[in-house]
Parts: sequence; structure tokens; C-alpha cells
Amino acid sequence: MRTIEYKTIVEAAAALCGKAAFDLPDDVLAKLGECANAEQSELGIDFFNQYLENAKIASSEHMPLCQDTGFAVWFVSMGRDVVLDRGLIQDALNEGTAIGYKKFFLRKSIVSDPLFDRKNTFDNTPAIVHLVQTDGDRIKLTLAPKGGGSENMSALRMLKPSEGRAGVVKFVVDSVISAGGNPCPPTVVGVGIGGTMEMTSELAKRALLRNLGEPNPDPRYAELEQEILAKINASGVGPQGLGGAITSLAVHIEFHPCHLASLPVAVNLNCHAARHAEVTL
Repeated sequence: MRTIEYKTIVEAAAALCGKAAFDLPDDVLAKLGECANAEQSELGIDFFNQYLENAKIASSEHMPLCQDTGFAVWFVSMGRDVVLDRGLIQDALNEGTAIGYKKFFLRKSIVSDPLFDRKNTFDNTPAIVHLVQTDGDRIKLTLAPKGGGSENMSALRMLKPSEGRAGVVKFVVDSVISAGGNPCPPTVVGVGIGGTMEMTSELAKRALLRNLGEPNPDPRYAELEQEILAKINASGVGPQGLGGAITSLAVHIEFHPCHLASLPVAVNLNCHAARHAEVTL
């Protein structure tokens, strides 16, 4: 059994808040550069060049990529042979989030009550924590800050099984097109298929963590990803919703077994600044 200090989790979480806010992952930067050469619209090309310049400035100046520094969403893989010296990992992540958002002067966007008492908590907590147990004695922390503009364009549909592949394609494509410029396209499209209502939504968000363009290991779903992406990019929505050949950078699908009477499908969008950062302790 391996013990990790509580403060180690707090410090790692705080550091990831800054890294995710300032530094686009290499796969996202590479894809934006590729799209700058592939886009056909002059305005769209200008947008891609601005995205790249913005990323350069954010990284070099340690400034947020976007003014909306997002809801702190944590994905944690915790080995069964590791324990904290004290406390709960959820508490450590919340403490680290609060420290990181203050230390790096990131916008605090969380209100304490969704409906009746919408007062800012002023430290961007509580965070969302998705925790799974794995083999081994390591803890992997992944932070995916989620901006309100893209999160608001999420969609969930409990399809009938008879709607099948065609129904899934139509729902996902229609969701992205109807979102228009609201999620700051070009987007990354996370799709969850199967499970239950809540699980398919988590699958869609987890799908956004995959390296851009990395296909689903199941060739059937990999082919479906490419079909949906082609239809989305044929829509003409384009960068920032102002027309062009590239509306989405990638479509990533995650799936899970489901009830024989169900076909849940969820769509979760990331803007072009597909922020995430991770560390293994």
C-alpha cells in the first residue's frame, strides 16, 4: 500500500488549474494549424490564425486562453493500492481548485444555488469530481475546465432502439448545427452512446479528453465518428458560426452497454480551445 499526502493532491490540483487555463495541449495546437491550411473561407482562415496567436500569447504571458475559465471538472483514476494520509480526495481537489483559481487570477464562475440564491462562491468551487478505482498504486488527475457557452449547447436524447445508427447521426449533427456560433466553433464533439441517462452524458464529456482525431478502437464506432464529422463540416456553419468548411475539429464517441428498450445519446461540445491538463502521482 502506498500513501500520498493530502497536500500533494492539493498542490497538484492547484497547478493544473493554471496549466489548463494557459496552455493548449499539443494535439489541439497541431489540429488548429492543420485547419488553418485546410479552411476555405478567408474569414475562417483569419479566425484560425487568431486562435493560434491567442494560444501563443496565453502560454508565454501566463494569461487565460479565454475569459471564461470554466467549471472545474475532475476525472480521477485512483489505484486500489494507494491511500491519502488524511481526508478525502474530493476535499483535496476542491481545496486545490480554490487555491489555483485565486493564485492564477482565473475567473470564478460558480454560484452556490442554481435557482433561488445565485451567489458567487468566489473560489470556483465546488468542483465536479468523477472518480473511478483502478489497479495499481497511482492517482491520475485530469482537469477539463468547462466553459458555460459550450456546456449550454449540450444535448441528450433517449432514442428508440429502432432509430438505430441513422437516428444517432441525425441527432448529433442536428445538435451541432442548431448550436450555431454559441459554443465558439470549430468545436470538438463528444458523443456518449448507451448506458443510462446520466452515464451517457458522462461518456460524452469523457470523450472530449481523447487526443484530437484519435479514433475509437472499435472500427465500427471509428467509422461512425468520421461519418458524423463529415456531415457536420458539410453544414457550412464554420468558424465562429460565420461560414466555412470546418465547423468541428473532431468527433469522439464513447459507448457502454444499455437496456434493451433504450438507446441513450448525449452530445457535449468543447470550443476550439479544448482545455485539459493531467498529472499522474
